[in-house]
Amino acid sequence: MSENKKKKQRQQFTIIKDDSTDGHHSFGVGAISLENMSSVIVDPNENKAYVDMNAMHARSEIERRVKYYRDRSEVPNGKLYWIAWVTVETGENGPYYHGVAASELRIDKPNKRGYKNLIEHVNHMEQSLKGEVVVSHMDEKSRKLLGDFLKSFDEKMWENSSDELKNAFA
Repeated sequence: MSENKKKKQRQQFTIIKDDSTDGHHSFGVGAISLENMSSVIVDPNENKAYVDMNAMHARSEIERRVKYYRDRSEVPNGKLYWIAWVTVETGENGPYYHGVAASELRIDKPNKRGYKNLIEHVNHMEQSLKGEVVVSHMDEKSRKLLGDFLKSFDEKMWENSSDELKNAFA
């Protein structure tokens, strides 16, 4: 592959830090910064939630070594997991949970099969970045696990968060 083709392929999606136009005028305009976003895995099977930053690139432990299908029925024995995209911002009282949106996964590790709607994941990431709270579609147990995790992870950030966010987990 020629050097020009390699350069073009690398620039298809750019994740950058800080202001994309700072000192570069139009370079990077429209690029998305994921610097303030974290991925939280919610595992209702094991009653736990934990941060796994590898999920940002679809490489979390539960996502590895699995072939994905677009149809949920292709993974009849899949265990339910959620990836919650959590965005943190800083306000006048300090950092707070700005947006949270959760995306469903069904994983059948023994058969190396999984269900994931990639479009949903991307849309949920965007909604989280915009400060939206999208968790009403989660089952009650998973939503409680996520809410409890966010509260215990940093109580000050939880207190600084919007009432909308807190009520979504009530």
